[in-house]
Amino acid sequence: MEGKRNVRICCLCNERRASLKRPKTLQQICTECFYLAFENEIHQIILSNRLFSRGDRVAIGASGGKDSTVLAYVLSKLNRVHDYGLHLFLLSVDEGITGYRDDSLETVHRNQIQYGLPLKIVSYKDLYGWTMDEIVKLIGLKNNCTFCGVFRRQALDRGAAFLKVDKLVTGHNADDIAETILLNILRGDIARLSRCSSIVTGEDGPIPRCKPFKYTYEKEIFMYAYFKKLDYFSTECIYSPNAYRGFAREFIKDLERIRPRAILDIIKSGENFRISTTTKMPEQGTCERCGYISSQKWCKACVLLDGLNRGLPKLGIGRSRVEVGCKEENESHGRKSIESKQCGSLDF
Repeated sequence: MEGKRNVRICCLCNERRASLKRPKTLQQICTECFYLAFENEIHQIILSNRLFSRGDRVAIGASGGKDSTVLAYVLSKLNRVHDYGLHLFLLSVDEGITGYRDDSLETVHRNQIQYGLPLKIVSYKDLYGWTMDEIVKLIGLKNNCTFCGVFRRQALDRGAAFLKVDKLVTGHNADDIAETILLNILRGDIARLSRCSSIVTGEDGPIPRCKPFKYTYEKEIFMYAYFKKLDYFSTECIYSPNAYRGFAREFIKDLERIRPRAILDIIKSGENFRISTTTKMPEQGTCERCGYISSQKWCKACVLLDGLNRGLPKLGIGRSRVEVGCKEENESHGRKSIESKQCGSLDF
């Protein structure tokens, strides 16, 4: 009798035994109620923000990790249960990181079969003529995340263009967005701060990006994947142990331990930031080299790629403005020419 009195009952259904405490609300609930609450919150976010329209072709950025795997599973289920009428695709980027991306892509291939979704993979090698292994061998581990972040963003856009999709969805969760807001404040990056908390970005570009997990805690995504026994890849990138973002992540985790709502509060603060009308914002145009969106003559990917091909890998790192209209030197020491491997050379 004493044991029965100590059993916690789910506070939502008042029937089943509570098996977990939600990090966001601290409610003691059963797994069935957790699944329903988790999925319904994503459904309401999609509806309230009008993320999709019937008939949309939607690419899901798939890395094989827990966030993108749960996103693919939940979006497929909601599309079926609520009849969104979406045409879903998996889109992956192969950065060329041996022992990390090749293994995670095996998970993506399994997800393709498990969820019955078409898969498209684009690679740095095909797009830029370089793999991250080759880049790290040249520049070391200090600024490698700069190259990977810039190249990956453009690779996703080019893959989405290849699939002719209307929207690109990513698994960025509430923790990610709170970290980004803090990073942009620390960097004084006004342009990015004004848009990093938006649930939809790139609306003025060819393919908008959506973040259905904007208000979803990373812990809850992990719990959903764990209790659902989803197939995902859990190893961290071997090249990012010292990434600047990692320090912001640890700070966020410390805040969450003290006050669970701190993550949502940071996001709310980011949403409420107002930029002075006298602040000069960069004007968006197109890269003269590859045609990709850019506020400079050359996009960041082209500047970085130019530096790699000319044997000057630090070109464009840590600078807000780079002179790219100067004449190019003839390299006679076996260096690759940007003409032979232009940024975005694949004709999509």
